[in-house]
This record gives sequence, C-alpha cells and structure tokens, in this order.
Amino acid sequence: MSKNDRFVVKHGSDWAVKKGGVVTPESVHHKQSEAERSAKRTVHNLGGGEVRIQGRDGRWRDSDTVAPGHDPFPPRDRKH
Repeated sequence: MSKNDRFVVKHGSDWAVKKGGVVTPESVHHKQSEAERSAKRTVHNLGGGEVRIQGRDGRWRDSDTVAPGHDPFPPRDRKH
C-alpha cells in the first residue's frame, strides 16, 4: 500500500475519505460520488496512487489507479 492511497468508506449515514491506518477521516461527504472525487483529487495532487471504494454492503466494489500512479494490471483494467 502506497502512502498516497485513499479509501472511500461508509461513515454513519455519510461517506468518508480515509488514509490507510488512520482512524480519523480526511473528509466526510453526503454522497459517495463526492467522496470519490475528493479522494481522486487528493491522490492526484500527491503524485498518484490507488483509490478503493467500498459499497454499501461493506465489500470493496471498485479500485482505480490515479495518474501519475502505475496501474499494476493495465490489460485487465478496461473500466477506466
């Protein structure tokens, strides 16, 4: 896990952007899409990395490499 990686997770009735290993969220948003945009902007400004997005059921539903990060599986990642 890179120091730039961020996670979008459920936070009560809202969505939070968190850094791995840190309890306090960096930001809290009413919509998951807002939290995802915020996480991607943060990771991009830090030099790239991964953004992992948690679904309502608590399972990881998506992961995205943010430039200028290195995508470890480029041929399989056809979604982005």
